[in-house]
Amino acid sequence: MASPARWNHVWVGSETGVLKGVNLRRRQATNYLAASALRRDQGICAMCWGDPSESEILIGCLDRSVKLFSTEKGKFTESRQCPGGEGSFCGLAVHDSSFITCVESGLLQVWRDASSENAETQVGGGVCRMRQNLAQPQCVGTGGKENALKIWDLHRPEEPIFRAKNVRNDWLSLRVPVWERDLQFLPCSEKIVTCTGYHQVRLYDPSSPQRRPMLEVTYGEYPLTALSLTPGANSVVVGSSRGDVALIDLRQGRLVKCLKGFAGSVRSIQCHPTLPLVASCGLDRFLRVHHVEDKRLVHKVYLKSRLNCLLLTSCEKWEDEEPEPAAPQADVKEEDELWDVMETVATKAGPKRRAHPNDQEPQLGKRPKKQKRTSTGP
Repeated sequence: MASPARWNHVWVGSETGVLKGVNLRRRQATNYLAASALRRDQGICAMCWGDPSESEILIGCLDRSVKLFSTEKGKFTESRQCPGGEGSFCGLAVHDSSFITCVESGLLQVWRDASSENAETQVGGGVCRMRQNLAQPQCVGTGGKENALKIWDLHRPEEPIFRAKNVRNDWLSLRVPVWERDLQFLPCSEKIVTCTGYHQVRLYDPSSPQRRPMLEVTYGEYPLTALSLTPGANSVVVGSSRGDVALIDLRQGRLVKCLKGFAGSVRSIQCHPTLPLVASCGLDRFLRVHHVEDKRLVHKVYLKSRLNCLLLTSCEKWEDEEPEPAAPQADVKEEDELWDVMETVATKAGPKRRAHPNDQEPQLGKRPKKQKRTSTGP
């Protein structure tokens, strides 16, 4: 019998180090971490699928450990420390029998088994995101603050196979700063889309001789923090640090629509590979699933702690699934649950004020009686 964890539709990683599986059909969330292991330094900062069948999840934590979670067994099965470089994980990927990590200081490493030597590549400091090209798993893209977009072939990691060039100076002839926050490869294409901390969406084509972006769209006034391509890869969903989420058309370079209902910075966005659905999470502690075409909020689940990243399963028939018994909740106390165990302090009632005759409201249909005036003199 399959574990109840197998029926979760979304997997979310929190700042408190708790992996949460969410069943959207039941609107139920389950914690998969023991209370003794709940620490801030184990906050989840990167996630990826460990295999094509989505039976394993690789989880990168702030303490520089990478854990393997089995959705079939509903528990963590392996853990490995990944030292080297500085900063937290800004990307995690799987290639063949090894996994790939990248940290903020720019150290990209390929981790093989214990008997093999790990490969290391320096991609430049200030990295904000590393993503894998699913069509060519040996290729990854990196970018960050004052670190322009680069594409690396892990079989030849000495030099990047593509290095983006900054846009031309602005109308004051000043250099435009670089701050790549997120990126994704377009399927069945060599193009790559990025979003920046200066509220820009850019599209690059490494196959062309031009190294500058072939398309640039400006959206909002706040840093863009996450993006995801819609099915068909004709548009991209972007989220900002203010909680603005919008759909941008990559063919015409224009804003199509905005998704509403957010109340904090968006940390992660992922579109379903085939269905018109997009999942998002962030600092307001809600997981939301929107319908891309009609902007409808399909699901909204409160998950108690601030959320960093998510994985959306590729299953298509959520409503036709067999009902499963509810999974037992793990004994995990998070920061919001402290309010539930605190004693209620009763406030003392103040002295009662003596009612004044003029304070009484007159009854309907009756006029208040007039008070007689008394004479004090002749």
